[in-house]
Amino acid sequence: MAANRCLVLFDLGGVLFGSGAQGFLRSFQSRGLSGDFFLKAISQGGTNSPFSRAMVGQIGLTQLISELEEDFKKMAVSSGSPLPESFSMGQIFQELFAEEVFSVPFLKAALTLKNNGFKIAVLTNNWLDDSPNRLHTGLVFCLLRRHFDQVIESCRVGLQKPDPEVYKYALKELKAKPEEVIFLDDVGANLVPAKEIGMATILVRDEKDALKELQDMTGVQLLNQEEILPLACEPENVAHGYVAIKPHTQLHFVEMGSGPVVCLCHGFPESWLSWRYQIPALVDAGFRVIALEMKGYGDSTALPDIKEYSQEEICKDLVTFLDKMGISQATFVGHDWAGVTIWSMALFYPERVKAVASLNTPYKPSNPQKDVMKRIEANPVLDYQLYFQKPGVAEAELEKDLSRFLKAMVRSSKKEDRIKGGSINFLKVREQGGLLVGVPKDPPPSSLLPEPVLQYFIQQFKKSGLRGPLNWYRNMEANWRWLGSAYDRKIRVPALMVTAGKDLILRPEMSKGMEEKIPDLTRGHIEDCGHFTQMERPAALNKILIDWLEKIHKDATLHTIAKL
Repeated sequence: MAANRCLVLFDLGGVLFGSGAQGFLRSFQSRGLSGDFFLKAISQGGTNSPFSRAMVGQIGLTQLISELEEDFKKMAVSSGSPLPESFSMGQIFQELFAEEVFSVPFLKAALTLKNNGFKIAVLTNNWLDDSPNRLHTGLVFCLLRRHFDQVIESCRVGLQKPDPEVYKYALKELKAKPEEVIFLDDVGANLVPAKEIGMATILVRDEKDALKELQDMTGVQLLNQEEILPLACEPENVAHGYVAIKPHTQLHFVEMGSGPVVCLCHGFPESWLSWRYQIPALVDAGFRVIALEMKGYGDSTALPDIKEYSQEEICKDLVTFLDKMGISQATFVGHDWAGVTIWSMALFYPERVKAVASLNTPYKPSNPQKDVMKRIEANPVLDYQLYFQKPGVAEAELEKDLSRFLKAMVRSSKKEDRIKGGSINFLKVREQGGLLVGVPKDPPPSSLLPEPVLQYFIQQFKKSGLRGPLNWYRNMEANWRWLGSAYDRKIRVPALMVTAGKDLILRPEMSKGMEEKIPDLTRGHIEDCGHFTQMERPAALNKILIDWLEKIHKDATLHTIAKL
């Protein structure tokens, strides 16, 4: 196959979703009617048939169902093959809607191709759904448009397969040449015109065989895949919002989806974009996702006052945020410092919390009889936190070169991602006179921060500086006193603790015994993962989160379409 194939075009019904024409044939055969009866009935009348008119958008699904039923009745009379008394086209469509699901292998293959630089698109013959079940169709196309570079529907463009003009239209819209395209369809007649103009084609009869053929054509491993990188959202493809918390203070957030509310809260030194792999997955699972840019970061206000970043103030801000958004209750998911925040929300504002999930950060009750600063001083790996205490010192070092700081700090636990001879030494930060002492001037790229993501992080930190983010560390004693007032309480809301086997600071063993204070605790663990869990092992984390969220919200109407 020519090496210039760079775009894969998928049919919808029968390839990516549902069973297509084969589903209709099976429905008729289960009612004692032949497949020939079905095919003749929908094709009689040619371009004036109800099916053809629906496919080019002249009529909607409701009218299609009505007209098809009339045509079937007429054909049954003329052919002497009576229909069953209970025959109903509406019922057949309802049955097909109920059983149709996405093909996870094909969706995974499409996403893998996209991750390997291919464009992916959909070319489908379909109707305008004005039926009572139209929400289902809306969910399907909402998902498709997030995953695929383009979705071309026959009913929107007035052209249908196998009309050669629809393929020319698709090429024009996709800005592609025929020799760049691979087209998959489960109807052989739809492939003929595509092949005639130079597209490579794959007839989908058996899922595995078709994927093997696609794998051979693209040179991309599609069968027997291990964990794949989920779909990521980008700053320009999400809705951004701002809430005024109090005078001169606002929180920036991004929002997507509908359903029960899940608030994602990031840690240090991160951004709402740290959740880029979780946002689409949680939306696809049926949740309204709000990813906050925490106070002090990016487009959220970065006040200089240290007291503004105590956990007590941060939690008050989150309650005000919920109030102004009209959200009575939310599930909070927090990482790193925001892990402390979500435990604090569960302790002090349980009525506003549906459930909480912490990544890496365990819950440890703050014993008011102990000195928190002495505990930090006794743990050598936390020396960097003591270095952060004096305002202005760490800011001066780290803001000097944000790219160097972020590439050195935000890295995975993989051997190939280590900075040879120059990684951050958390044990001796004060002794050596800085966090980045010994780190190369231009560290190698981090696998967790592809260049566009790195530049977005840099842009956000240039807006806010590092004073606000570092001020989170400067409230240790205030946090200890506040949390110590709840020392004897238990966290009664459902909770999830996700540990990472290779996190050097927040080690899994630190979470031992949490069940004593959190009766309704679920655990998740990802062994081969470092500190930045949501970016290093997003697929594994997404599965843990979605499985837990679906149990927590089992009474809600969720619409999990696919777990990639």
